[in-house]
Amino acid sequence: MPKIKTEKKSRIHNEVARQGIMFNKDFGQHILKNPMIITAMLEKSGLRSTDVALEIGPGTGNMTVKLIEKVNKVIACEIDTRLVAELQKRVQGTPMQQKLHIMVGDVLKTELPFFNVCVANIPYQISSPLVFKLLLHRPFFRCAVLMFQKEFAQRLVAKPGDKLYCRLSINTQLLARVDMLMSVGKNNFRPPPKVESAVVRIEPRNPPPPIPYTEWDGLTRIAFTRKNKTLAAAFKQTSVVLTLEKNYKLYCSLHNKTVPEDLSIKEKVEEILKSINANEKRARTMDIDDFIQLLLAFNKEDIHFS
Repeated sequence: MPKIKTEKKSRIHNEVARQGIMFNKDFGQHILKNPMIITAMLEKSGLRSTDVALEIGPGTGNMTVKLIEKVNKVIACEIDTRLVAELQKRVQGTPMQQKLHIMVGDVLKTELPFFNVCVANIPYQISSPLVFKLLLHRPFFRCAVLMFQKEFAQRLVAKPGDKLYCRLSINTQLLARVDMLMSVGKNNFRPPPKVESAVVRIEPRNPPPPIPYTEWDGLTRIAFTRKNKTLAAAFKQTSVVLTLEKNYKLYCSLHNKTVPEDLSIKEKVEEILKSINANEKRARTMDIDDFIQLLLAFNKEDIHFS
């Protein structure tokens, strides 16, 4: 994408510079300055005039003001009070003011209100917890178009067998359809980050698969700890056996079931894996259906992961 010329920088950037505001690296502040990328992200969001849009980390408001033009309301969540003040100045006394609601604070600790769509250049250090906060948010939103560090984005869309395929990949894809939209070079930001970026589109599966997410998350956590090892090896780890034994006994207690005196969780797990021919499988090549089959087989034998 072409680098925007200095004289075309927004009024707000000049204002920030005059006031001596330094961008805070602790908050991952890299302001997206290329209007072509902002426009492309908004176009890929399929915005409607009736939408309530969520923006995380609006910064100086370059994307915010364009969002306001296209939707009914924008909820902007910003942790830096200095940038909140600048954003408020930018819309003050304009028709935009009535359509903008600013939430001040850490988005990960904030209870999010209703929104239809999310468009954001987010702080990269909160990428993973933010994705799952959004995907577990109710009611469902229609889609999110988000800027991430490029390798993180590649992990989100990775398929079984890919080098970057990991727990993040399968956990996200269980809950949503994820598509890579475009790569974004460092020079499109001020200050330039150390990494390349990419934009993805996330559409939650509505309704989601009828699987308890905490159970699923616990299972994939064990399987992907050593994703190149067999499941048989992954489930033989002492810490895993102890956890599953504790969960099994708790489940039996809560459901008035008797725990066998000769209980061996290790042997029980081995039998379950063999019964579905999964003992030699490796997490790095397993797809969602494989993991669903595995989870159901464990649950059927009262072994749980949460």
